[in-house]
Amino acid sequence: MHYDTDSLQNKPAHNEFSARLSPSHPDMLKIFLIEDSLLLQELLGSMLSELDGVEYVGCADGEAEALRRLAENPVDLVIIDVELKQGSGIGVLDALQTDSDRYGTPRKVVLTNYGHTTMRQRCERFGMDAFFDKSLHINQLLDYVAAAAHDKSAH
Repeated sequence: MHYDTDSLQNKPAHNEFSARLSPSHPDMLKIFLIEDSLLLQELLGSMLSELDGVEYVGCADGEAEALRRLAENPVDLVIIDVELKQGSGIGVLDALQTDSDRYGTPRKVVLTNYGHTTMRQRCERFGMDAFFDKSLHINQLLDYVAAAAHDKSAH
């Protein structure tokens, strides 16, 4: 299957998904996506925006931009790809684990093509809360997010 990613190239960082967001509500699970694939940014952003109790607040394709935006607007859950355009998901995990004064204490979910045990163990050392393989576990990721949203609204 061929995906037309050319049409995604000129999208601004705040795309049509963020335009559909309702005003922030304290019971909503705020999610930020760190992913270098424009196609996955679009697809996951759309899927996350449709989940009850979820506020998809945006995405970044590199470590520095992600950490800057997370410092400005802390979230409840971060979905992190390991391989990024700049820096790495491991660097993001490390920063989130070591500087909770700056970033808060979001759940850290890794979504990667590197689903092998060695990468999972490395991410666990940096405080990852959940680990999903992009090619196999998108539905499980969405189930995890839905459960996290339910947990937040129940408290």
